[in-house]
Amino acid sequence: MARVKELSVFFPAYNEEANIQKTVLEAKKVLETIADKWEVIIVDDGSRDKTGEIADKLAYDDKRIRVIHHSPNKGYGEALKSGFYNSKYNLIATVDSDGQFDFSEIQKLLSKIDKYDVVIGYRINRRDPLQRKIFGWGWTLLANVLLGIRVRDVDCAFKLVKREVVEKIPHLESTRGGMISPELLAKAKKTGFSIAEVGVHHFPRGEGNQTGANLKVILKSFVDLLKLWNKLR
Repeated sequence: MARVKELSVFFPAYNEEANIQKTVLEAKKVLETIADKWEVIIVDDGSRDKTGEIADKLAYDDKRIRVIHHSPNKGYGEALKSGFYNSKYNLIATVDSDGQFDFSEIQKLLSKIDKYDVVIGYRINRRDPLQRKIFGWGWTLLANVLLGIRVRDVDCAFKLVKREVVEKIPHLESTRGGMISPELLAKAKKTGFSIAEVGVHHFPRGEGNQTGANLKVILKSFVDLLKLWNKLR
């Protein structure tokens, strides 16, 4: 495995008590083999279960792990912003904490980061309910048409971003989960940064429940996307 000098990884988490420890410890094993210096940030977004407690224990056991607590729940977009703006190393990776990705596939993203500024995954055989897959397809199509970002899977949660992208693009504003990725990619492209995609495997959710994807959230996300298009054009 090729090694990098430093890597920040953050996990947004909301009510993930059944998944967060396993997800973080598996990522830690990978990080030990690929990065000279690394940190893990767990963004506990106002969880109502024991996610925060488990995260604090992980941080107590390893000082390279930090926890950011939101109170109350602020939304997936705010969780991602907390992760991006509190990461300290020059490469920043994010992936959901629900165990639907294999963190060892970070190697695929790292293999392209020398030539590109942002590397995002696209889900191979997406293992989500049909409704979420249909919405994801339509959302990607609409984001591509309005924002011109031209990606296969606009809301895939597995991303690798150079720190300078986060520092130089206009400050991220979205609070909704569906909007934060299109905003990041659109602002990166408009600022002149390059974007690449790699296929990553996607697995069924083992424990817990997915949030988002209800009709009210979807409609508000469409309105927000139109506002972003109007602002960036």
